[in-house]
Amino acid sequence: MTGKEEERGINFHIQIPEGVEVEIEGRKVRVRGPKGATERELWHPGLRIGVDKDKNEVFIRTESTRKKQKAIAGTFASHINNMITGVREGFFYRLKAVHAHFPIQVAVTKDGRGVSISNFLGERRPRIAKLMDGVKVEIRGSEILVSGVDKEAVGQSAANIEQATRIKGYDPRVFQDGIYLVEKGVGAGVDTGDERR
Repeated sequence: MTGKEEERGINFHIQIPEGVEVEIEGRKVRVRGPKGATERELWHPGLRIGVDKDKNEVFIRTESTRKKQKAIAGTFASHINNMITGVREGFFYRLKAVHAHFPIQVAVTKDGRGVSISNFLGERRPRIAKLMDGVKVEIRGSEILVSGVDKEAVGQSAANIEQATRIKGYDPRVFQDGIYLVEKGVGAGVDTGDERR
């Protein structure tokens, strides 16, 4: 990704890797790749997003050299970069269920749209954390792996799981039970074998 300030305005260029297709239709940017497809609406007055088929790149142009326009163009370039990375390699968040008092049981709900956390601090009713669309969850013992092609959806789903076990009314130094984020990154998040906490 390069952001060049030319005589008139600002230009960002994002190279499209092999095996990835980028399609721009009105305000919608669609990206397809080996891991799947993702789309989002990117629009701001004075900004133009397009695909240069000859150079095989996405360009973001603005006539203005104002700081705000440059910042928005840079944000859009980051979003498109994340979309390309997502459809090529994917994103993952690894969480760990920690319990000192009551063993926590974690399972994906029957409809696959949430994660059920049972027996948290001995509660009778399970707590449900909502999953965003297109997010996959794998549970291996005390480890929860959240993965998908949309970075924001994966991050939000992991945050929902973590927030579902927030303790209110207990001393967090004593009651350390909960589900905590231990690692995040690009790729499938395949376990390397070393135990992290």
